[in-house]
Amino acid sequence: MQMMTRNVLLNMELEEDDDEDGDIVLENFEQTIVPTFGSLESQQDFRTPEFEEFNGKPDSLFFNDGLRRIDFVLVYEDESKKENTKKGSNEKQKRKRQAYESNLICHGLQLEATRSVSDDKLVFVKVHAPWDVLCTYAEIMHIKLPLKPNDLKIRSTFGTLNWFTKVLRVDESLIKPEQEFFTAPFEKSRMNDFYILDKDSFFNPATRSRIAYFILSRVKYQVMNNVSKFGINRLVSSGIYKAAFPLHDCRFNYQSEDPSCPNERYLLYREWAHPRSIYKKQPLDLIRKYYGEKIGIYFAWLGYYTQMLLLAAVVGVACFLYGYFNQDNCTWSKEVCDPDIGGQILMCPQCDRLCPFWRLNITCESSKKLCIFDSFGTLVFAVFMGVWVTLFLEFWKRRQAELEYEWDTVELQHEEQPRPEYEAQCTHVVINEITQEEERIPFTACGKCIRMTLCASAVLFWILLIVASVIGIIVYRLSVFIVFSSTLPKNPNGTDPIQKYLTPQMATSITASIISFIIIMILNTIYEKVAIMITNFELPRTQTDYENSLTMKMFLFQFVNYYSSCFYIAFFKGKFVGYPGDPVYWLGKYRNEECDPGGCLLELTTQLTIIMGGKAIWNNVQEVLLPWIMNLIGRYHRVSGSENITPRWEQDYHLQPMGKLGLFYEYLEMIIQFGFVTLFVASFPLAPLLALVNNILEIRVDAWKLTTQFRRMVPEKAKDIGAWQPIMQGIAILAVVTNAMIIAFTSDMIPRLVYYWSFSIPPYGDHTSYTMDGYINNTLSVFNITDFKNTDKENPYIGLGNYTMCRQGFSKDCRIQYWHVGSALTFSFSSQHIIYSVKFFISYAIPDVSKITKSKIKREKYLTQKLLHESHLKDLTTHMGLIAERVGGVVDETVRPKLE
Repeated sequence: MQMMTRNVLLNMELEEDDDEDGDIVLENFEQTIVPTFGSLESQQDFRTPEFEEFNGKPDSLFFNDGLRRIDFVLVYEDESKKENTKKGSNEKQKRKRQAYESNLICHGLQLEATRSVSDDKLVFVKVHAPWDVLCTYAEIMHIKLPLKPNDLKIRSTFGTLNWFTKVLRVDESLIKPEQEFFTAPFEKSRMNDFYILDKDSFFNPATRSRIAYFILSRVKYQVMNNVSKFGINRLVSSGIYKAAFPLHDCRFNYQSEDPSCPNERYLLYREWAHPRSIYKKQPLDLIRKYYGEKIGIYFAWLGYYTQMLLLAAVVGVACFLYGYFNQDNCTWSKEVCDPDIGGQILMCPQCDRLCPFWRLNITCESSKKLCIFDSFGTLVFAVFMGVWVTLFLEFWKRRQAELEYEWDTVELQHEEQPRPEYEAQCTHVVINEITQEEERIPFTACGKCIRMTLCASAVLFWILLIVASVIGIIVYRLSVFIVFSSTLPKNPNGTDPIQKYLTPQMATSITASIISFIIIMILNTIYEKVAIMITNFELPRTQTDYENSLTMKMFLFQFVNYYSSCFYIAFFKGKFVGYPGDPVYWLGKYRNEECDPGGCLLELTTQLTIIMGGKAIWNNVQEVLLPWIMNLIGRYHRVSGSENITPRWEQDYHLQPMGKLGLFYEYLEMIIQFGFVTLFVASFPLAPLLALVNNILEIRVDAWKLTTQFRRMVPEKAKDIGAWQPIMQGIAILAVVTNAMIIAFTSDMIPRLVYYWSFSIPPYGDHTSYTMDGYINNTLSVFNITDFKNTDKENPYIGLGNYTMCRQGFSKDCRIQYWHVGSALTFSFSSQHIIYSVKFFISYAIPDVSKITKSKIKREKYLTQKLLHESHLKDLTTHMGLIAERVGGVVDETVRPKLE
């Protein structure tokens, strides 16, 4: 069948926008000639799909004839039955839709329309791509298709552990391993070289849907101001069509009654998305086959990340238990809780006038908790995580290379086509420097610079907005701390758990963390829309460029949004407070915050727990409940007196749309979690355990969403995880710095080591052996209240009690401060360079592509070229033989004597 090359375009110069409700002047309708497609002679030549009644087969994936497979479904509301008083608008939309559908038919697609069985206003247009169309566009899209079965031997990766791993694998009697093939980009001229046993199965459903979507997204329907408007995405966004999607092959909880249906959705639900399969490995090949490589690579990465988290979680729990069981041996915490030591130490007020003097032992419980996290085990775990993150990234590169080979995406970069939105704006003609030929681009170099400048300015504005919100949280901390200090009891009651644990510092930290989390979620919701608008304005050329650009914007924003408060607590809070009698003020009014005598590490742990835990709970609840409730409401509205048999396409229409960005937000959620696990792990060794539990649920929740609650996504190709890979590498490098600085400056480990090895014994100390006894008394400075010398301000301590002296969280011996700073800088510098050296060695020692995978790629490439070359020689030999026979026949007739 020859693909038709006629095209219909609507030329509506009077219309300013798809969404405007102006009148359409049909008399001014003119035919538009498009190069290579020709034109229709009149508007009466619109080709319309055939209307057919539903045949009563709810599981059918074919047209009513039972022969032509449905590759895509378009849904629109019949304009004649719309409840809309603007008749002109409905007529204008109808004309655009008719032109678009006519052009689809002219491109070779076959359409069949069926009215909804539950809503007479809805019309479902089923799209079928015939064999010739599939072959033509498979060559245009450089789709790799099978040449011959792959005879390379695959070694078992489990060996003697097969008996154990069999429990973790999916049931191979249900999900059979896919047959491997040698593949090559399809060419119609070499069709006989490809492994075509059956034309109906040569292109699998995912590939058919991908080709159909490629055509749907590029067919034109209107020309306005010499700019073409085309693509199903624009028609859906303007409301001309209500939806466009490929079909699921069956219901998720029942097998199809059609014997030709593979029931892949049912198998995925049973062996992957069902809660009872939570312990099983993911059927990645079936996921890739059904949803495409882009979704398959996401679940492969998420599964591998979760596996690697298991090791980090085990080590993190071990370090946490080490600190927990050794907290009773924490000498400095005992001194804080001792009534004769901590109970006798009077601390200076932490704010002016309203804050009273307080006893050190009210921080007893927080000091005990701090001993759990601020221990030697935390130091070991921070170093381990610096190595772990490198191992994870390097081994993932190897796994990714294996998937590239197995899924035929090694040379994917040559296949990607420009986005329809980009092609539609290509109005400027330039000379290509390489080919010296004319090509069209959307804007000049000057226009591109202007766009980039505007986009960068918008991103900078939103980042500054986040910084402003962080400053607002800091002001809240400073102001509310005064309230808590004046209202909460200062003498702990051992029988009251609230008084026992809720100190002014803890109350301020918890409330500020909750408010910070709420602001983070609000800003995220707003910025998501802004980031999409900015990226659309940039107009990237390919879908990969579009996603990478959006990824960088979103991550930069999320990085500042989620981590700014943690960076403030870890590296700024309590560092610039001045000293008693001359404190540092924010905005000339608010006295700067101070940390507990043990440091800000416990507050950082609290902040991480609230944000990380709250984010995980919120996201999972949102991902599960929101689509389920939306589908439940939809089913409630569709309930009618008579129970109608609903066709497959109508069942899928009532599911939730996945969204234009697909799994972008799932990636973003996991990368932000990756940052929490690596950047601040020195303060919270249980972060990998929380991430592990969350990810085990996340995999199954995402699987459940895709298979039960959402329409089937358009399958897409992808060879890697895109811009997320360099983002993770950047986080890994930054994590070494942040964890080293947390241990050096935020925790109290370095001052304790300095005291233990230098100041606990003579000549600076009074003890005969190395000990931590006396550490608290030695590290607190003494301030004589009568020494207040600031003449510009009234003494803030007057009227707070008859006290002459108080203590502050600074060493009374300035030599300890010098030793502390010097030791901290030395530790930070040396530990960073040691870990960076180890990371570099690991990266160098572990190649990105394993030797076995390299051999397989080279072997397949060699055999493929050999196969195509031999086939070409065979055809050439046959062709030359035919020519020789013909030439020989002509010669024989010429030299043969003419018979009289």
